[in-house]
Amino acid sequence: MFRIVLIEPEIPQNTGNIARLCAATGIHLVLVGKLGFSIDDKYVKRAAMDYWQYVNVCHIKTIDEYISNVTNEICAISTKGRKIYTDINIIENKDIDIIFGSEGAGLPKFMYEKYSDNLYRIPMKEGLRSLNLSSSVAVVAYHMLYKLNFPNLL
Repeated sequence: MFRIVLIEPEIPQNTGNIARLCAATGIHLVLVGKLGFSIDDKYVKRAAMDYWQYVNVCHIKTIDEYISNVTNEICAISTKGRKIYTDINIIENKDIDIIFGSEGAGLPKFMYEKYSDNLYRIPMKEGLRSLNLSSSVAVVAYHMLYKLNFPNLL
């Protein structure tokens, strides 16, 4: 299966929306680094509504800690990706972390070099900067679930 990894998310409503998506699909959510809000923040809980209790979420305190302990394959979504997210090779018994950067800064700079072969983008019109973080996660997550034939979902 795969996990959604958010690197230093800044906007509580985005994280709340993503948490709700993860609760509804059974996808694990990993929050990494300094958060721009408290997980107890009312805006996170409001966006996730009453789904927060169903989210399998963990918070790893630093990016270095995450990178040094990750065993899953890493696929990062970025506007700088050369490949399209639909090219991510996902199979049922393969563990993948699909990483998204923060709303303001994107991915940490070192990731563009270290994971250059694993950078993917969501196609969009030229001249536009990016999509909303929670929208991007939804696009990619549901495509991955589709490729896996929506496991354990009605």
